[in-house]
Formats: sequence, structure tokens, C-alpha cells
Amino acid sequence: MARLYPAAPLLLLGTLLGTGAPLMPGSPLPPGPILLLGSLLLPGRTALAGDHVPALLWSSARSQWNPEPALHEGHIVSAQELAVLLQPVFSPRPRNLVLFLQETLSIDDFTYYSESYGNKNPFQNVQEILQSSPSSLVLPAVDTKATRHLLSFLQESGDWNLTNMTNLDISHLEANTSKPNLLVVQLQPLISGLSEISTVEAMAENDKIIGRLTMDLEERGIHFSAIYTAVRPSRISRRTETMWNLRRQLMATEEEDSLPYPPVNVTIGNNTCILFYAGDFSLKANNSVFIDLTNATFVIPNVDISSSKCSDINTTLSLKYTKPVNGINSLEIRFIMTNKFYGGSARNWSTLDSVEIVQDEEKIARFNVSVISAPAEYSFHCQLVGTSSLYPARLIPSNNEARNWDVFISRFQLQGFNVENNQFSYASDCTGFFSPGIWMGLVTSTILLWILAYGVHMIMQLTANSRFDDPKGPALSVPQTE
Repeated sequence: MARLYPAAPLLLLGTLLGTGAPLMPGSPLPPGPILLLGSLLLPGRTALAGDHVPALLWSSARSQWNPEPALHEGHIVSAQELAVLLQPVFSPRPRNLVLFLQETLSIDDFTYYSESYGNKNPFQNVQEILQSSPSSLVLPAVDTKATRHLLSFLQESGDWNLTNMTNLDISHLEANTSKPNLLVVQLQPLISGLSEISTVEAMAENDKIIGRLTMDLEERGIHFSAIYTAVRPSRISRRTETMWNLRRQLMATEEEDSLPYPPVNVTIGNNTCILFYAGDFSLKANNSVFIDLTNATFVIPNVDISSSKCSDINTTLSLKYTKPVNGINSLEIRFIMTNKFYGGSARNWSTLDSVEIVQDEEKIARFNVSVISAPAEYSFHCQLVGTSSLYPARLIPSNNEARNWDVFISRFQLQGFNVENNQFSYASDCTGFFSPGIWMGLVTSTILLWILAYGVHMIMQLTANSRFDDPKGPALSVPQTE
């Protein structure tokens, strides 16, 4: 269904699409990649804002969304407006809704990664689906407060048969036709702080998942609507203050509204003894089964922390999940911390000694931990924690079972001792004082100072001649012995 966009950037759209002629404002645009690219060519103030994400919607039914009125180019869709726009997916037909939920995504990701790597377009399937779908809608900017609670809103808005898709098997959709089906597909996170190539590969893999599942639904003749969005924007990490290797983001000084969700807190009696927070908390088993625990831990808590233990010396944070994915009945993750006195610094330090992953109460994977320590009165914060050798804080496998697991935690913050007022204390960050930029500046300054000192030394070695030639008199003869 065509949609009218009054935006001036449509003049550039014809060149991008290779049509040879610009599209004039007010002209109808077809669905699909044209809508997608058109919505991405928004003013800089929209792309630079850090409180909204895109939302792509498509359906196998025609005329799902009314093209009027057109959205203003700089408009950010609020939670109330999104609820109105989503009303068609609650209609009797189609009876199935697929939610593709990604941790981070921004509108400039579509143009940046598509244009920077030539023919390698990580959003090829999404663009083709939008173009071929009978009905589609692209929302360039949706308030993150709306997408953050989108899953809970959908659950409350209908009597859904909720299914978390992990192995992309849709055969069970035919088992229950009396109730509408809500399929939630948690896409793998994007690690944009390390390598843009790995980010493109992750986006391309998510794009393949969307394309494969959509094709399977169409081939089986299942009518459905789909939503592709994210919890928070991804391009914020490109700003200087949020680069992972230079950043010192301390939750103790942040505003409460800036946190997407509250941290996990373990309270014994009236005292809170453990606080744990992560922007993204996910695992991968046997290099194939991806387990995203972010929603179950923080957004819509479905985790058992009753086995956690607290004392002045030893603290254990226990996170138990029931059937997080198909094939795993139970999963427990333990963070084991100690509080010791060190004479060298004359103070107590809290240290995360090990992390354990217990699968089905029998398979135990143990990891040793490096770098994660802080003064006992502080919390510990690190932008990236996991099993990769590229992360500032690493989880090192200590037994054979641990080699079957990959761990990824972003915006990690943990405090197991001296918690006051149910808030994180001042954070000791994993970023060292001598960051790569500081080392580069020191080395460059040292080289320049050495060159300057050498030049001054050479100038000081210059001497004047003891005799001078008179141009009006006979030539000066200097014997070789002198």
C-alpha cells in the first residue's frame, strides 16, 4: 500500500534507488525498501537523538494500515500512538503475530552498513519482505519507552498463545488454532564496540533468520503479521562519551529514568545485599543454541534468586531459569564473590572469583574471572564482560564443560557487599588509567621530544671559522696541517 511522505529528502531517493530521476515531495511511495530508505533519509536531528528506535511492520493481509495521515519526518511515535498503530494486528485475521526483537537498532544502521560494505547488504531479506508484503508500515522513530515494554503490551492486549522461538520450528502453530499465536524471536545482539565487520555479520545473520521464518510461514499458508524493532538505539555507542574502551559510566550518578530497567536485587530480611545489572545478558551453548536472558532477568523478571547467599566474607548470586529454551529444562548461573583484606592497599577488596553455569542440575561449567575486582565499598562496572579474548573483563573456562559455552554481558555492573539505599555505590570501572589513546599520545610526544632534543644538540655543536676570507684581498690559504 502506498504511503505519502512530505519530506524534502525524497529528492535524493531516486538517486539512491538508481531510477535516474528524483522523487518529488507528495508523490506516492511503494512499500518495501523504498519506504525503508525514505524513512532513513531523515534530518540529522532525528538520527542523532538517542531515545528512539525504528519499527518495521508487515502483514500477509492487505490494507492493514491506513496510509493517512502521513507521519511528520521528525515525529517520534509515542507509546499511545504505537498502540493505535498496532490495533490492526489484533483483528481476527491474521491470527498470528511474530515479534522480531533485537537488543539494539537505529535508523542510520540501515544506510551506514548497507553503503559501507558494497554489495554486502545485511538487510537484504528485510527490504525484499517489505517490498513483497501486501501491507507494510515503516516507523523511523519510536520512543524506546514504548518498545521496551512492547512484549508486555502485546500480552496484555490479547489472549495469545505465547511461544519463544529458538529453533525456528513452526510446525506447532497448527496444534492450537482456537487462540491467536504470539511468536517472540530474540535476535542475537550486536557488538558494535569491537568490530564493524562482526556487527555486519551479526546483522546479516539476523536478517537471514527473519527471511527464513517469514518464508516458512508463507510456504505453509499461515497468515501472520510481523514486527521488527529493538529495545534501545545502537548508534549511541559511536559518541566519544560512550566508547567502551574509554567510558566510565557510573550508575550511581545517572538519572533513574536513564536506566531501561531496574537491576536485580537480592534482599535478605530488610537489607539488600546484592545488586546486578546488565544491558544485555546472553549465552550460547555448543556454538548453536542462543539464549537471551535479558528479558527474563530484568525486563519481565522470570528468574529465581532464592538460592543466593550473603555474608560479610562470601556472597553468591544465583539466577535460576526454568526452560529458557527448548532442550534445556533448567539453567542456573552463579556469581561467586569474596571480600578480603589486602595489606598492600590496607583495605578490603571485593572480587568476583568465579562464574558457574549449571545445566539441568548436573552439567556444571566453571569459569575463572580476570580483572573483576573493586574496593569493598564500591561496585564494579565494565562495558563488556564475557568469554571473548577481546573483552576487557574475561571469563576463562576452567573445565571441559565450560568450553561449550559462550557468555556475553554488556554494561555489566555488580555489587555484592556494602549496598546502601538499594542503589549501586560509586563504580570502579574496568577501564585502566592508561587507555590506548593515552599510550598513543605518550609515545608520540616522546618521539617528538627526542627529535627536538637531537636538533638542539646538533645546533649547539655548530662552531664558527677561526679565519675569514677578505674579498678585496688575496685569497686566504689554509694549510692542510690546520
